[in-house]
Amino acid sequence: MRKNSKSIPVNAMANEFGVGISIEKIAFKDLYELARPTSSTFEEGKQSHRHDGHSFFLLESGTVEIDIDFQNYTITAPSVTYVHPDQVHHTIASENVRVTSWAITNENLNPEYLKLLEDITPAKPLMLDASTFEVMLEAVSLCLKFAERKSDKLYHSLLKDSCNALVALVASQYLELAKSTDKFSRFEIVTKGFRELLEQNYTAIKRPAAYAQKLNISTPYLNECVKNATGYSVSHHIQQRVILEAKRLLYHSNRSVKEIAAALGYDDYPYFSRLFTKVTGMSALAFRNKNLD
Repeated sequence: MRKNSKSIPVNAMANEFGVGISIEKIAFKDLYELARPTSSTFEEGKQSHRHDGHSFFLLESGTVEIDIDFQNYTITAPSVTYVHPDQVHHTIASENVRVTSWAITNENLNPEYLKLLEDITPAKPLMLDASTFEVMLEAVSLCLKFAERKSDKLYHSLLKDSCNALVALVASQYLELAKSTDKFSRFEIVTKGFRELLEQNYTAIKRPAAYAQKLNISTPYLNECVKNATGYSVSHHIQQRVILEAKRLLYHSNRSVKEIAAALGYDDYPYFSRLFTKVTGMSALAFRNKNLD
């Protein structure tokens, strides 16, 4: 649901305890159940938003339908969903849900885990086998207990370490599905480096040659690697990343198309308009109007 705002709403989920970390367990029959006075997370979740930290949802029972960056997922228990702070999402529907959610900011994350999360983004919801689900339930239970012990001298350390352990459990499940680094081809290693640079620089750098220079390789070789690993050119990936952010802003804010173009690094507004139409098959205004509530 788009809000009348110049920017995408950010829910301060990770600041619940004032330490950049939050965790809660809640249960509800459906999305519109009102008997949840202690939880704002899922009430706010009905509106499109980002979070101020890395967010995780351990679905213990029930079904949830969620939209993450214009991708619709129907999630059943037992499963875990990871949402990066950049990703815009909202809950569409739910039924007989019991879920534990936790969030943690970059500053509180183990740097190794932060790197892993950046690598797996965007991540799809992940079904869990019975043994892994039981381990996560035990870890969640312990973290919830630590969250209640606010008088402990090392309260923040206990909360931080237990939450990082939960993050590690989730990240390890995603890594199980991926290749180990030592099995990556040279093409895949170069492509991974390019994607990391793209995420950091997509508003400022639009030329494949500039990314090749940062990677200390030639532009043709960068294109060869990326095309071999993904099936698409470097320019395609740059355009797709820019257009994803444009879609987010068109749908979730009331910035003008010209303002959005400028925010994404395009001084030439007509060029940006043509690019959006080329990539999506419709104009930016048509996309916004199509998705009006």
